[in-house]
Amino acid sequence: MNRDDFNRMSAPLIQRVRLMVARAVVRLVDSSRRVQAAQVGLLKGEARDSVEMFEHYGFTSCPLPGMEAAVMFVGGDRSSGVIVAVGDRMFRLQGLQPGEVALYTDEGDSLVFKRGRTVELTTLHARITAEEDVAVVTKRYEVTATEGVAINSPSYVSRGVDGGTCSSRMEGAVHVTGDVTSDADVQAGSVSLRTHVHPENGGSGPTGSPVGG
Repeated sequence: MNRDDFNRMSAPLIQRVRLMVARAVVRLVDSSRRVQAAQVGLLKGEARDSVEMFEHYGFTSCPLPGMEAAVMFVGGDRSSGVIVAVGDRMFRLQGLQPGEVALYTDEGDSLVFKRGRTVELTTLHARITAEEDVAVVTKRYEVTATEGVAINSPSYVSRGVDGGTCSSRMEGAVHVTGDVTSDADVQAGSVSLRTHVHPENGGSGPTGSPVGG
């Protein structure tokens, strides 16, 4: 067998190998299916419909039209393609450190697992829906709200850790629309609600302590 015969015989195989992987541009995405499928544009004038998009377990996304894709064709058969990766160089987060992981969108939202075991969420609106409960365990907890904080709950309890006491401080005015009950004394400045006395109106001596004080 000479070289020409070999080239002629191996040409179909070489062509199939060349056709096994291709760059593509996403045109439309059908995210209603159990396995997402997309219409993609391949070589000039070549398009494929309903190409399945394989995704990692526990993660899914619906790509925007115009995003780039890598498509594999089983056995080089262009009628049997599978999308194995989709990305967009315009919106991809840049400058991540080795080992960092991030989720991001074209709107600028991102969740970045940074080095030093720091998780950073950036968004415009953040909502947590938990049907039973939310528990936060930490050493320090800080909230900065430049316009206000509202707690909507039928009850609110603040207690110490492991049965200890809880010390609360409010720097500013407090307005209460309901009753205020205290098991201990209440003090305004140096005046005790339990032990304070004041001069009798028109008398010379001070009053006694409040009844029940």
